[in-house]
Amino acid sequence: EVQLQASGGGLVQAGGSLRLSCVLSGETSDDYVIGWFRQVPGKEREGVSCIRNSDSKTYYVDSVKGRFTISSDSAKNTAYLQLNSLKPEDTAVYTCAVGPAFAVRIGLENTPSGLWGGWGQGTLVTVSS
Repeated sequence: EVQLQASGGGLVQAGGSLRLSCVLSGETSDDYVIGWFRQVPGKEREGVSCIRNSDSKTYYVDSVKGRFTISSDSAKNTAYLQLNSLKPEDTAVYTCAVGPAFAVRIGLENTPSGLWGGWGQGTLVTVSS
């Protein structure tokens, strides 16, 4: 069973930076993506970015393009999300999950939620104004 654990959240001022980590354990298919999501209480979960393990192709939602950078270290089974130029509206619980490889092509928001798995506890990012 695949499991992912996110970490690295914290409190930061607007304009600041954080680096989130997502460690994957368990068996996966040969071709998959690790996706980052975020959720504010009372709102729907939002896909943020994903990276494909086989070729490191990436996808970002428009709201984070140019500010967030996703990367991965296959030797460590870890994906990272570098958050720069943070805004108060980036405040959320950030989680990661494993999904189908085609998500990097069509986008997280267009990939059925039932195809994502390994959800672990998220990490809280709070951006103060």
